[in-house]
Amino acid sequence: MNPWINADIIKVKRWTDNLFSLFLNASIEPFHAGQFTKLALYNSNSLNRKKIQRAYSFVNAPSEKNLEIYIVRVLNGELSNLLYNLQSGDQIFIKKKSFGFFIIDEIPDCEILWMFATGTAIGPYCSILKEGKNIDRFNHIVLIHAVKYQHELTYLPLMKELHEKYNGKLKIQTITSREKNKNSLTGRIPFLLKNQTLEKHIGFSIDSQTSHVMLCGNPLMVKDTFLFLKNHRNMEKHLRRKKGNITMENYW
Repeated sequence: MNPWINADIIKVKRWTDNLFSLFLNASIEPFHAGQFTKLALYNSNSLNRKKIQRAYSFVNAPSEKNLEIYIVRVLNGELSNLLYNLQSGDQIFIKKKSFGFFIIDEIPDCEILWMFATGTAIGPYCSILKEGKNIDRFNHIVLIHAVKYQHELTYLPLMKELHEKYNGKLKIQTITSREKNKNSLTGRIPFLLKNQTLEKHIGFSIDSQTSHVMLCGNPLMVKDTFLFLKNHRNMEKHLRRKKGNITMENYW
């Protein structure tokens, strides 16, 4: 059984008109970094009152007191617009137990761990890297965050803090797909892999012998990147019953 419980809104950080973070306090059960929860509110229809629920990942480490959720405000999205307009002191519903296996304990040992994210899917990686447990078995970690425009890199300051924390073990790379910027690569992830721009820039190669790839975000990115790695790098999906090189999670 996994009941809904109340969560108190501590703060709503509105980064842009479409991106925001909720900071919550709730008595949820302990979770693993990389897992997700479900949030819910009642709709405003007085004739057909029902809970609207969606899944969202944690940005905060499990050891941190407050919960942090990074959300994109969807045009005409029933729940995301209600969440965007919440204020400190409001309450929402959250699931007592968290979900998912996109966690570091499920990743096999390897030399280089690649973390690919689009948009708000940077959240699970922030949680994993902030917690920092069970990652000393990787020699290098590469965190890649792809967005449409540079101003959407709202968690770049945290990424830079994590880069300093890991003292050379962690490399970070940002990508923008719809504008050029001197601090980011430009294009879609599959394209930057195909032309080898990304790997040349990072200084590491992705291969089935040394690497494990985590893919999280836009389902099209996840699918296209997986197919490229499968067809051109001889990599396979990682399963509990069969060890592979790629772990995936679609973000909607």
